[in-house]
Amino acid sequence: MKKNIIAIGMVALAAMAMPSCSDFLDEAPKTALPEDKIYSDTTYIESNMQTLYKNWRSLFTDRYLWEQMVGTDEIQSGALQALKEDGGRRGSLDKYDALLTSELSFVVEQWEKRWPTVGEAAKIINAIGGGNLAPGTKKASLYGEACFIRGGLMMELAMLYGRIPIIDIGRQDQLGYGRQPLADVWAFIINDLKEAAIYCPTQNVPGRATSYAAQMLLGYAYMSAPEETGLRDFGKAAAALKTVVDGPFRLVDYYDLWDYSKSNTAESIMEWQFSCVWPDNNMVQFQIGSRAVQSYFGDGCYMSGYDHAVPTQWAYSDIADGGIWEDGDIRRDESIRYDFTYYGVTPTLDNITWEELGDDHDELLPHIKKYEDFRTDTHSGLGLNNMWYSGKNMPFLRLANAKLLYAECLNETGDTPGAVRQVNDVRRRAWEGSLPADKAWSESMSKDEFRTQVLTERVRELFGERWRKFDLIRTGRFLDYVSARNKWAKRSGTIRAYNVLWPIPLTEINQNDDMSVGDQNEGYR
Repeated sequence: MKKNIIAIGMVALAAMAMPSCSDFLDEAPKTALPEDKIYSDTTYIESNMQTLYKNWRSLFTDRYLWEQMVGTDEIQSGALQALKEDGGRRGSLDKYDALLTSELSFVVEQWEKRWPTVGEAAKIINAIGGGNLAPGTKKASLYGEACFIRGGLMMELAMLYGRIPIIDIGRQDQLGYGRQPLADVWAFIINDLKEAAIYCPTQNVPGRATSYAAQMLLGYAYMSAPEETGLRDFGKAAAALKTVVDGPFRLVDYYDLWDYSKSNTAESIMEWQFSCVWPDNNMVQFQIGSRAVQSYFGDGCYMSGYDHAVPTQWAYSDIADGGIWEDGDIRRDESIRYDFTYYGVTPTLDNITWEELGDDHDELLPHIKKYEDFRTDTHSGLGLNNMWYSGKNMPFLRLANAKLLYAECLNETGDTPGAVRQVNDVRRRAWEGSLPADKAWSESMSKDEFRTQVLTERVRELFGERWRKFDLIRTGRFLDYVSARNKWAKRSGTIRAYNVLWPIPLTEINQNDDMSVGDQNEGYR
């Protein structure tokens, strides 16, 4: 079968479903110029790079975001979706039952949306080459950004699917397009991010990579590489993350992080740029708002939506009720909506009793609040009048996250007191700059206690920011925590250890000459 690596004229189609990662791996450019001439033109590469960022950004929009959010102990599908939608297939993302197969559309499109961008980034890397580049030049910066994109997306693919193909054009005849050994995959990812850290610019336009963004992802890669690869290295991760923590960033008021008028704050290392104007809106509120609110107030209420992703009871409850929230932590009410009263009217479930969900109705239980965008509301005066136009910037990499990751590394390398100080810096902000003595973590905390507590602290700080699944995978807590805290997984009782990975899409296995049914992940068909 013909193998292609993203035809130049097809890059704009990267958001569309593609049949196989091997189907976009060698096709000649749709241009009269040979490829080496095209990629000697930094103007062309720059234009192409902007498209690659938009493709990655699309994974933080619409349904593509919740597909990666649900199925954890932090966020689960709403009851209607989990129990009734799509003949039960929708709910398999949380239940991890027999309907979670290699043909499930949600699993397939997460695979298919990444590979075209990986392939085009590989083309840029191959054409520019890193050996003789002078850091600081335009060509070097573009090379670094391409490495950042390929390495970052391949890391996500490896964490979701395990062993994946390696797309390195200079070695493609040798490598083929089959799944590669895990150690080789992670070594390749780490090398890309190391190159990105060297060649990405120290400053860049919002929404694009810098050397700091690359160092942060490099640190996460060293922390996430499976232990069996021999590449997990908290010392190297700490060194990369220290560069970020000591960089030109500072924690800002937590409120400011979710204020659409204060985008790209001093805490932002990289955030995805959106607006309320199509096609640059993110549509996230449409997916995560409340169906009961929509039934009362219509699409022009900024709290409206369709419950595709909602907090688990553990993630929205106070510690006294078996959850995570402490008295006085301002992050609770900034992250999660508990009250749906709208201009003096409190909606009920009366308009949606047709769903017949009984005690499972959750449309007025707590919802994700961070991404609500009042500009979409009829009362904003902007005329958008539909939550579908939600367009707040989406955080990707920010300082508080880097500090918590750095703290993990310090703990793992024997400096638990230093780790606690990093966490207390983040927690101090959560109490508006004055951390009560009884809320400060003790520097005498044990290493094991810190490991457990910091994972919960990451939910408090990063709730709904798409890190939880990756965190559970890298720390080995996925099975225990999801089976106990995700309502649908707990009720179903069908989650198994192998569900830490998704199945390789059947379309890939059927259409990639270098894969066969024997390449499917354990437990799947």
